Amino acid sequence: MLVKLGGSVITNKAKLRTARPAAISRLALEVAAARDQVVLVHGAGSFGHILAKKYRLQDGYRSKSQVRGIAIVQRDVRQLNLMVLDALMAAGIHPSSLPPSTVARLSGGDLINLDTAIFRDCLRMGMMPVTFGDVVPDSQRIFGICSGDDLMIELSGGFRPTKSLFVTDVDGVFTSDPKKSRRSKLLPEVRAADLGAVDLSTRTGVDVTGGIEAKLRKVFDAAGFAKETWILNGLAPGRLKSAVLGRPFIGTRVVA
Repeated sequence: MLVKLGGSVITNKAKLRTARPAAISRLALEVAAARDQVVLVHGAGSFGHILAKKYRLQDGYRSKSQVRGIAIVQRDVRQLNLMVLDALMAAGIHPSSLPPSTVARLSGGDLINLDTAIFRDCLRMGMMPVTFGDVVPDSQRIFGICSGDDLMIELSGGFRPTKSLFVTDVDGVFTSDPKKSRRSKLLPEVRAADLGAVDLSTRTGVDVTGGIEAKLRKVFDAAGFAKETWILNGLAPGRLKSAVLGRPFIGTRVVA
């Protein structure tokens, strides 16, 4: 089973380096309820996107000043990763951190190589592999951003999971932004052809990985490898636990 904890769930994406410790601890306990083996991915949130945008890290190498930006962002996302690891350990899980900068490579901004063998080694040891959005080497641009969604696609292709769960700060996919429109309706199931009926223009926030539309399309890509793929709200207590246990829950099923 693959689980991605979005940056909007475990951090306040509008405030630099602002985590949601209570949410992280609760979600770790909910993940711990899973009966299947889990590979966990988490977003960078305000520990990554804000300064990555400032230093234009998503564009690749442009000036020497960006190198300091890489160092800062890599340090910051590892601080967030440590918070996630601590919460998992408190929940009784044995996590193993696998920073993408050591196991992934980009080319022209695209993730072309991910060492999934080391993820399998962790699982064989009885550990939970944990990886996250990060700045990684790029063969064409020197460096680039490897998002949690990119990792979910590669891991889905490598593991063919029973479930891929994308944990966000909303109940699922809506016809419009549910935070701004009372007329917005939750779609219980969505296919790529349905995106034309979804208003994506009002979504806001600092994001160097393409915004909500790009994220949704990557979820569809990942869904092609999993038996089930869902988008659900991690800020609603118990949703993730129900999802990992196969119980009914509110969310949107994504059909490849």
